[in-house]
Amino acid sequence: MWTQRRWAALAVLSIISLLSEEAAAIEVPLDPKIQQELKQPPTIVKQSLKDYIVDPRDNIIIECEAKGNPVPTFQWRRNGKFFNVGKDPRVTMRSRSGTLEIRSSGKPEDYEGEYQCFASNNLGTAISNKILLRVSKSPLWPKEVLEPVTVREGSPLVLACNPPPGLPPPETFWMDSFIMPIAQDRRVSMGLNGDLFFSNVLAKDAKTDYSCNARFEFTHTIQQKNPYTLKVQTMRNIPETQPTFLSPTGLSSTKMVLRGEELLLECIAAGVPTPTITWSKRGGDLPTKKVRIGNFEKTLRILNVSEEDIGSYTCMASNRIGSIRHTVEVQVKAAPFWLEKPINLVLAPDESGRLVCRANGSPKPTIQWLVNGEPIESSLPNPNRRVLDDTIIFETVQFESSAVYQCNASNEHGYLLANAFVSVLDMAPRMLGPKNQLIKVIENNRTFLECPFFGSPLPLLRWFKNGLGSGLDGGHYRLYHNGTLEIKQARTEDQGTYTCVASNILGKMENQVRLEVKEPTRIVRAPEHKTEPRGTTVRFDCRVKHDPSLPATVTWLKDEKPLSFSWIGRLKKDDESLTIYNVNPDDGGTYTCTAKTEIDEDTASARLTVTGRPDPPQDLELSDPSARSVRLTWVPGNENNSPVTHFLVQFEEDRWEPGKWQNLSIYDWNLNSVNLQLSPFVNYQFRVIAINAVGQSQPSHPSARYQTSGAPPDVVPSGLKGWGSKKNNMEITWQAMQNTERNGPNLRYVLSWRRKDTEEEWNNITTAKTKHVVHNTDTYVPYEIKIQAVNDFGHGPESNMVIGYSGEDKPSAAPTDLRVSKINSTKVNIHWEPVEQSSVNGEFKEYKLYYWREASLIKGLKVNKTKLQKGFFTTAEHPSGILTELYPYSKYKMYMVVANREHEGPQSNTVEFYTKEGEPGAPKYFRILRHTDVVHLKWDKPLEPNGVLIGYTLQYHTVNGTQAGERKVQSFPPNVTEYVMNLPHRFTRFKFFLAARTQVGAGEVYAVESPHFTNEAYKEQEDIATQGWFIGLMCAVALLVLILLIVCFIKRSRGGKYPVREKKDLPLDPVDHKDQDGSFDYHSDEDNKPLQGSQTSLDGNVKESDDSLVDYGEGGDGQFNEDGSFIGQYTVKKDKEETEGNESSEATSPVNAIYSLA
Repeated sequence: MWTQRRWAALAVLSIISLLSEEAAAIEVPLDPKIQQELKQPPTIVKQSLKDYIVDPRDNIIIECEAKGNPVPTFQWRRNGKFFNVGKDPRVTMRSRSGTLEIRSSGKPEDYEGEYQCFASNNLGTAISNKILLRVSKSPLWPKEVLEPVTVREGSPLVLACNPPPGLPPPETFWMDSFIMPIAQDRRVSMGLNGDLFFSNVLAKDAKTDYSCNARFEFTHTIQQKNPYTLKVQTMRNIPETQPTFLSPTGLSSTKMVLRGEELLLECIAAGVPTPTITWSKRGGDLPTKKVRIGNFEKTLRILNVSEEDIGSYTCMASNRIGSIRHTVEVQVKAAPFWLEKPINLVLAPDESGRLVCRANGSPKPTIQWLVNGEPIESSLPNPNRRVLDDTIIFETVQFESSAVYQCNASNEHGYLLANAFVSVLDMAPRMLGPKNQLIKVIENNRTFLECPFFGSPLPLLRWFKNGLGSGLDGGHYRLYHNGTLEIKQARTEDQGTYTCVASNILGKMENQVRLEVKEPTRIVRAPEHKTEPRGTTVRFDCRVKHDPSLPATVTWLKDEKPLSFSWIGRLKKDDESLTIYNVNPDDGGTYTCTAKTEIDEDTASARLTVTGRPDPPQDLELSDPSARSVRLTWVPGNENNSPVTHFLVQFEEDRWEPGKWQNLSIYDWNLNSVNLQLSPFVNYQFRVIAINAVGQSQPSHPSARYQTSGAPPDVVPSGLKGWGSKKNNMEITWQAMQNTERNGPNLRYVLSWRRKDTEEEWNNITTAKTKHVVHNTDTYVPYEIKIQAVNDFGHGPESNMVIGYSGEDKPSAAPTDLRVSKINSTKVNIHWEPVEQSSVNGEFKEYKLYYWREASLIKGLKVNKTKLQKGFFTTAEHPSGILTELYPYSKYKMYMVVANREHEGPQSNTVEFYTKEGEPGAPKYFRILRHTDVVHLKWDKPLEPNGVLIGYTLQYHTVNGTQAGERKVQSFPPNVTEYVMNLPHRFTRFKFFLAARTQVGAGEVYAVESPHFTNEAYKEQEDIATQGWFIGLMCAVALLVLILLIVCFIKRSRGGKYPVREKKDLPLDPVDHKDQDGSFDYHSDEDNKPLQGSQTSLDGNVKESDDSLVDYGEGGDGQFNEDGSFIGQYTVKKDKEETEGNESSEATSPVNAIYSLA
């Protein structure tokens, strides 16, 4: 059964081989188990160099290592003959290796020769390269006597080195007897052959110790040639000569170089002056990437030579006398190099394959095939093998076809040798990867499921998912020849168990891979770049979203280095952020947040720039001194990430205020050298402060001191003025001069004054003070005043003349014929006759009108009689003015005085007048009592009716969200203060507008809105004033107030001190009045005091209450009337200068009551 299946499979393979000529070679995996079981011909893995030079003082090691199964055995050939290692006691071969070790005793030259290693097992023989072993040599210089070299100055010279031929050739250099290198330049240099070339000899070249040295690399020895003695015959005039070549000679030469090696061309020329060397290539430019010009332009070096470097290279030597050229024809040859190196071939029985060995070189190399180390022509015939020049074709191989083949490609410049084995094997499929592997991948990523396998013949591999369906290949999947299954974009539905099955004619084997698709790890809130001042706290966000089944770790880096955290450190981190406390400049840098799970990661970075106050300027220097100036220069300090905007220059002087630093001047950021303007007679020192957006730097170190010379004052004292503090004097004052304005010692002031418009002599006084009083003056007369500063160096400039006045007295006359006209409800025109200017007895200030509200024309309405005033500045012949902001429908009184700056004169006649009716104020309160089916409205008369009330106007409309219904109007007589309205529906809400009316018109509007209806059981609000506990509390408060009042009156009668509250508007005692005709009484009612609310006129410009009635009963500012209804908020129009006497703006309390009564 097995044989039938095998032969059926082989038949299929034969058909395939006919279609594709031969099957692809099997790649043997490096799996240790496979390698251990697999039979394999030998393979050379390590060998010594073809040209092998050894140090004679060391043991000689010739390496040859090979692998194979079974383990190979080793043999050596020396100079083409079998080398019997066992017969030579100085030669040993390492165990399980072909490496030879030759002990250093005796003559190592005896072992020089060509060695080749053979590694064999029962499947074939591999061979190494032919290793040419040579022993390093470092011979001595031949003994010679060097005669002194004598040349004329300007002549060329070559000092030959001729080092002994070593192996490898030595490195040469020239030195003198002090072991110092001979100086080289364009004129003197060493050639490639080691000779020392002089383009022209100078007198300074005469020496007795030109010595050539040869350094041998292997033996680490230096051999020294006997020194040359150079004598130079000097000449008065060195003749100039045209260039000639010292190396190479002639006009042309040829140079052959092997491909891949280094090309060295040299041109050294003689001549006076020293010639200059230039290089060029015929037909093109020099390859700048490969060419190196050295040795003072005398050598041209091309690295890694290739065929494109073939051509003619020309060096030209030129000086001002002429030029000369030398052309080098460069030929590039090539030792053999691989085009296609033969590789090991592993085949199953009856499969076909080929070995290819292709090489190139110049001249073209010949190809020779060997099998197991012997020429293929002399091997046993093999009907399954055909040799076609550089190719060997194998057909229907069998187990006995296994062997190691060698390809030798050689020409006159070298050879290449490669081993490649042909191994025929059969093996059932093997799975090389781990069993039942779990793979976690990120959603939408390209995913690879690996299933490494091996077998011979090469197994067929197929993939299945969850054990169902046909093989996976195509569409969403792609299957690679090595067994890897690619999922182009992994999705959640791709999760599951995948099975890979490998099968050939010898059997089959399977493996499973479980795939889990996870959500990607993402930083959803990344850190942002920040610029913060020093000392602040900085927070970088790093919020991460990841698959819940994958633990994520967040790490922070600063400038790609991990951050360390501690309990007491300034750096703290939590799951979503990094916080840096008290940042300093060292904290600046790039911070990177890395969120990582076991299968993916995400990073985000942000830059922190820490700004700080700038460092103080440094290195202050003074220069360019003069009598009144000096130049100050400084070096700015570090700006600390915030640009400097200004520099502040300060000074300190040690005469007037030593130790006190004062601002001198400020300069822009781009200046660091400024010319300072100085004052005389000051011993300065300076410092500079840098300023940026964060703040000021520390002051710089002080500069050296700079003393200016003295001079008379050059400024005038400021602020000179004269005024009278009494009616018979005049005080003259001025401002003291600054210390830097003194300009010298012993500063004094020369003050002069005289009466204006007289021919009096000037009165003078010299004083160090800043005030002088002139006594016994007439009342309010003008004086001319001037002042001058003086010091020990002389007098300063004299000030301009100013006019001062002596003191004022009370005005002696009163305005007359005070009268009014054009009276309306809130204003009145006033007229009077002016006083004589001479009666003012001073500087006229104003006519001051005193007026007060004597009474209201409404019976019973108490008013505030506080006296008010208004000034009128006018010098008209018939003065007049307008008095505004009066209360309508009131009786007023007034009188007038004239005032100067210090005093008021006698009163004028007193005038009475009556203002007309006006529009009333808003109702005192307006309340809504909401019941289930009705709305009960209550209100009270205005505090300021401003005339005789004739009624009230009520407007209202429904409210539905932001939409208003049709507005309706109701009018009421003056004695009606409540209204009950039926609700069409219990959820209907209304907005109400109420205004009082006089004959003049409607007044301010009080607007309220009905509250929301709730589904809870509706309860009437009980009037808190009707509750027993509240009545008891109020009685206790009243008793306490009475006791306090009694105590205050007792203390007052005894002269004791008590607090007095100063109020501009004194309240009047409340008095109840009721007219017999049924009109309302006006009185103060603290219990019914309204809340501050909103009023407007009936034209619709409503200023609504700040508090919503939706929450009525909860506000701290709300009050309740007798039946428990809510008192709406409203405002009362008041004069800014006065308040109603019966309405205190303070909350009612016993303490306030005491203050007001006191």
